[in-house]
Amino acid sequence: MPAGSSSKRERQYEHIKESAEQRGESAGRAKEIAARTVNKERARSGESRTASRSSTQDMSSGRRGGHRSGDRTGSKGPTYDQLYNEARQRGIDGRSHMNKEQLQRALDSGKG
Repeated sequence: MPAGSSSKRERQYEHIKESAEQRGESAGRAKEIAARTVNKERARSGESRTASRSSTQDMSSGRRGGHRSGDRTGSKGPTYDQLYNEARQRGIDGRSHMNKEQLQRALDSGKG
């Protein structure tokens, strides 16, 4: 956990990390899952300086409950907002006019 984080967020981080390890995730992957979840909750509650739209407007981590956890069987993949943010970071032109499928294709092709 980053320095200066609250004890509540530290407990939350440890709990999520331990749960992920019990499910069989590697230590590194468990830390990543815990950090992402805690950071999202911090953004949703206004505890962070910056927050992406997908962090503040998406359903909460607790409510989602692994709904988009990457379960390769029938998963619809990342959300439109997640794809859009990645396309923005990669500098893909025309992204604001693309739908989810077009964004996925542009990111897969390495366009940009």
